[in-house]
Amino acid sequence: MAKKQILNIVNFIRGCEPRCEVDLYEPVREQIALLERHGFRGTFLLQYDALIDPAFLELMKSGANRQNEIGVWLEIVEPLCRAAGIPWRGRFPWDWHADVGFSVGYTPADREKLIDVLFAEFKRIFGFYPRVMGSWIIDAHTLRYAAERYGLDASCNCKDQWGTDGYTLWGAYYNGAYYPSRSNAFAPAQERENAIDVPVFRMLGSDPVDQYDFGLDPSSGAPAFQGVVTLEPVYSGPSGGGGEKKWIDWFLSTIYNGKCLSHAYTQAGQENSFGWPAMRRGLEMQFEAFAALREKGVVIETLGESGRWFKETHALTPAAAIAAEDDWKMGGRRSVWYSSRFFRANLFADREGLRLRDLTLFSDSYRERYLDAVCDSPVLKYDNLPVIDGNRFSGGGVRAGGYLLVDGAPYLPLSMECREEGEDCLSLLFRDGAGREVSAVFRERTVALSLAGGDALSLSLRYDPAKAPAFSCRKEGIAAEHNGFSYILYTSTAPISPGERIVLNSENRMIRLSV
Repeated sequence: MAKKQILNIVNFIRGCEPRCEVDLYEPVREQIALLERHGFRGTFLLQYDALIDPAFLELMKSGANRQNEIGVWLEIVEPLCRAAGIPWRGRFPWDWHADVGFSVGYTPADREKLIDVLFAEFKRIFGFYPRVMGSWIIDAHTLRYAAERYGLDASCNCKDQWGTDGYTLWGAYYNGAYYPSRSNAFAPAQERENAIDVPVFRMLGSDPVDQYDFGLDPSSGAPAFQGVVTLEPVYSGPSGGGGEKKWIDWFLSTIYNGKCLSHAYTQAGQENSFGWPAMRRGLEMQFEAFAALREKGVVIETLGESGRWFKETHALTPAAAIAAEDDWKMGGRRSVWYSSRFFRANLFADREGLRLRDLTLFSDSYRERYLDAVCDSPVLKYDNLPVIDGNRFSGGGVRAGGYLLVDGAPYLPLSMECREEGEDCLSLLFRDGAGREVSAVFRERTVALSLAGGDALSLSLRYDPAKAPAFSCRKEGIAAEHNGFSYILYTSTAPISPGERIVLNSENRMIRLSV
C-alpha cells in the first residue's frame, strides 16, 4: 500500500458575524489571490448565508477561483431555516450556540429538510450538488443522509478540543481520515457494514505535543475551556501556533516526516470571521512553507480529491500515526499518536518519564448523544470510551497517565527510534542512560510494551478517582462504564488495584493491551 502525505487548504465562509465588526469579503478575496499566486488548489466551503450572497458568489465564480473546489459549510442560519420552513430560535441570524447553530439542535426529520434545501440551492447556483461538506461536527444521521442521497467525496470536522467555543469533541481518530460509524460520527466504524461511506478528515492541525493537555494543572485538573495550539494562522505567541514561523516549520516537518503509516495529513486555511489583517501574516508564511513541501512530495490538493483517493485506497479506516521526536522548542518532549479503527493511543516522554498519555477505545455499539435526540443546550459533547486520559483524569495533584516503570522506578528515556513495520504496525524503541531498552509496538488492535535490560516492567495507571470512570479490575482486563456504556480493555496479565491506581505487571518482561 502506497502511503500519501496530504495537505488540504480549506477556507470556510460565513455571511454573518454578529460578534464583532469585520470585513468578511476581504479574507476570501485575498485567500483566492494567495492560492493563485502559489499555484495551489484549495477548497472553499460556503455557509448558506454566504451561498445566497451575490458578493461571495461573484468571487466563487471568478476566473481566479476556477481551479478551486466549492462545497458547503453546515452551520445552521436563519435564512436556511426560513427556506426550510423551520422556526429560527437563534439570538442572531447566525448563532454559534449548539442548539441552534448545528444540525444536532434539530430533529432528524428537520435535519433532512435543512440538507435538502442547502443542497438544492447549491445546485441551482452552480449546476451540481456539492461533493464536500464540513462543520465543527455533523451528527451521524445528517452525514449519512447527505452522503446516501446526494453523494459526498469527503467531509471534515473539528480537531479534538474540550469546551472550546462550547464544543467538546474528545477522543476521536486523532488526525487524518476515518470512515465514521453510523451510530457515532465521532468514531471510526469497526466493520464496513456499520460505516458511513464518506471519509471524515480532522481539521485545524493540532500540535501533537502540546494541544492535548494544553493548560492542564495537575492540582486543579484540566481547564473547563481548552486553549488552542493549531496551524490556524491567527494563533501565535509563546505557546506556538500557525502565526509563528518556528512553530510552523517544526509542525510541518513533524507531520510530514514519513512516519505516518497509511497517510499523513493536515488542514490549513482559516474561516473569514477572523478578518484578513489577523490571518494575513500567518497565511503568507505558511504558503511559502507549503511550496517547499510540495517540492518534497507532499500533495497539496482539494478536500474532495483527498476523499476520492481515500475511498479508492481504503475500504476500512486504516491505521495512521504522528511521531513528534521533539517539541517545537527542542525541549526533549516526545509524543507519538497512533490511531486505528479500534482505538487511539498517545505515548509521551518528558522529564517525568515515559507514559501512555491517552488510550481511548472505539465501538460500533457506542451511540452518539444526538443520533435520535435533539441537543437542547448551547454546548455539545462528542466522545468515545476512555481508559487512560492524561487530560481529563488529572487533578488532586495527579497528572494522569499510564506510567512505565522499570524495576519499580520511572523509566526516563534519552532516545527514541521510530519504525514502520507493515501497513498497521508502528514500532518504537527507547533507551535510557543505563542502556535499558523499552519497546512499544502498536498494531490495529494491540499495544505491546516490552523490556530488554532490566528485571521487571510494569504499567501504573494513575488518575484522580473523582475525574475518571469507576474502573474495576477483572482477570481478563480493566473494565469501565462511561456515559452508560460498559467496555473493557483486555490485558495480558490480571490488573491489580493498590489504592487509587491500577497496576499491570509484566509477564516475561512484556505487557500486552488489546481491544
